[in-house]
Amino acid sequence: MGRQHTHHRGVAGGRWKKRAPKTAKAFAPNLQKVKIMVGAVAKQVKLCTKCIKRVKKDILDNKPPFVRFVASEKTAKAVDARKVDAEKKTVKKGK
Repeated sequence: MGRQHTHHRGVAGGRWKKRAPKTAKAFAPNLQKVKIMVGAVAKQVKLCTKCIKRVKKDILDNKPPFVRFVASEKTAKAVDARKVDAEKKTVKKGK
């Protein structure tokens, strides 16, 4: 929760009724739809952008994130497959 007020000329002369009115404001989180892995099942949930940034930073820092994105699972499998293919090619070239 917070307060917001209009920005208009107001306090000239010091009269109270000229002051900018202040009203209550509820701040909402910036939610985004993201697919995550829950066990072996992919589910779509809403995560705040701060949480998404935290997970991405944990992945880059090689720390275990608190959730796994479906996209990161696919990319991890693709990277592993590329490594295996590269190893097979080096073995064939070596023979």
